Amino acid sequence: MITKNISRHELACRCGCGFDSMDYETIREVQDCCDYFAEKLGVNRVVLRINSAARCLTYNRKIGSTDGSQHPKARAIDFTIDGISPAEVHAFLATKYPDRYGIGRYDSFTRIDTRSGPAARW
Repeated sequence: MITKNISRHELACRCGCGFDSMDYETIREVQDCCDYFAEKLGVNRVVLRINSAARCLTYNRKIGSTDGSQHPKARAIDFTIDGISPAEVHAFLATKYPDRYGIGRYDSFTRIDTRSGPAARW
């Protein structure tokens, strides 16, 4: 385990190539989100599910993503927290980081990336 909620194998590229690096700032922000919701729910630890994290360029292209994606740069994590809606996770992150990061809300997950450029929301 890298943190209380994140293990190295969960960060690995889904193609099996072995790419499993991740920017520590990205890991820290996801763990902070887990800690916030654990406290809000009154539990020691939430169940975090990482849908996608590190991606090699080959896999990233195969699934139709752009080369500019933050996933191949090891700076993005798509995730869910059991019992918390993606809208609620997105709202927490967007409020906590109004001028930083890329934060996206999808129907079934939330994404955060720790891009170095201007903040982005979707």
